[in-house]
Amino acid sequence: MADQINSLEELGEAAGTAAVVEPEINREPKRDELGRSYATGRRKDATARVWIKPGSGKVTVNGKPLNEYFARPVLQMILNQAFTVAGVEGEFDVMATVKGGGLSGQAGAVKHGISQALQLYNPSLRPALKAAGFLTRDSRTVERKKYGRAKARRSFQFSKR
Repeated sequence: MADQINSLEELGEAAGTAAVVEPEINREPKRDELGRSYATGRRKDATARVWIKPGSGKVTVNGKPLNEYFARPVLQMILNQAFTVAGVEGEFDVMATVKGGGLSGQAGAVKHGISQALQLYNPSLRPALKAAGFLTRDSRTVERKKYGRAKARRSFQFSKR
């Protein structure tokens, strides 16, 4: 083995073929007849159906304004993270319906839905959202309670006598 291969081009030449280059996927915007993009977001036991359209930045969740439905500032911040990372704060109106879970899971579900809808509306936002990890569903859920235990892992109190 006198010849050493130091690059992909040399490997392609040695194999008799040119180096394989991955084709770039050309993504097109997906919008309905009203100019909206739709996506579903999930987190814990919550599921959010999210529609976004260009507007003034008004967010409505289950028919209520954002600061009324998610009263805690932390939950409002979670929702706005997707817009901040994409750099489109105040450019889109959001209409979301959420079911299941608690407020924290619902906020995460709406964030996931907004991120998915943003990348469908404008595919050039995808790299920033993907790098931040907003397009991936957070699969962590509550562990089930086991038979013979007080909770998922907690045992009953031990008694010597």
